[in-house]
Amino acid sequence: MAAEPVFDRSGMAAEPVFDAVCVGAHPDDVEIGMGATIAKLTSAGKSVCIVDLTNGEPTPFGTPELRAQESAAAAKLLGVTDRYTLSQANRELFDTAEARTELAEALRQTRPRLLFVPYPEDTHPDHIAAARIALGARFYSKFTKTSMRGEPFYPPRVFHYMAIHMRAVVVPSFVVECAEGLSAKIDSVSAYESQFVANPANAGFIDRVRDTARYWGQMAGVDAGEPFFAPETVALRSFEDVL
Repeated sequence: MAAEPVFDRSGMAAEPVFDAVCVGAHPDDVEIGMGATIAKLTSAGKSVCIVDLTNGEPTPFGTPELRAQESAAAAKLLGVTDRYTLSQANRELFDTAEARTELAEALRQTRPRLLFVPYPEDTHPDHIAAARIALGARFYSKFTKTSMRGEPFYPPRVFHYMAIHMRAVVVPSFVVECAEGLSAKIDSVSAYESQFVANPANAGFIDRVRDTARYWGQMAGVDAGEPFFAPETVALRSFEDVL
């Protein structure tokens, strides 16, 4: 679980192609937003990579070393073997050409079929910036005639997951039924002891994560679910896809 940029220094596109790459501003964002869906994907044999734009520090009870250990443990609980931390700064995350390029180089190597990025509206500035960086990097990753490492690639599908601080009622494009992955999600979030156990300000957070999954499941008529938002029109091959 190397905490180094994912791009291949040789500049050549590397294998394997991932079924999904999930981008977060900080370690724990992806787990909170779509951990159960990731567990469902990996249980089905799909390859998933997590890319954290920052290491998430400083926080009141964390250190860079501790957060790296926690994020590696959380990924393992979800069945994810590839996780990388880029070089952007926590609390100072901005949508810059440099940030887009660093993530675009990662996308040119991982070449995901599905790209999952943060919800674009929030009270946390880093989350807003992460959404913009990710969408910009998706576009940058297809550039030719560039000094960017790797071969051009454009992730064909992008979806937003929700892990926000903002108190808001939103209507998702769809909800993924993921009751079978809920236990792994809760375990992965709980792996961040420095954030959700040591910090008294976050008391009860794990219970809220579980309750939120059950809420979205109830809204969709299933036991547990996670909401996703499609910025582009999604076509169904058949109504069998939703039956």
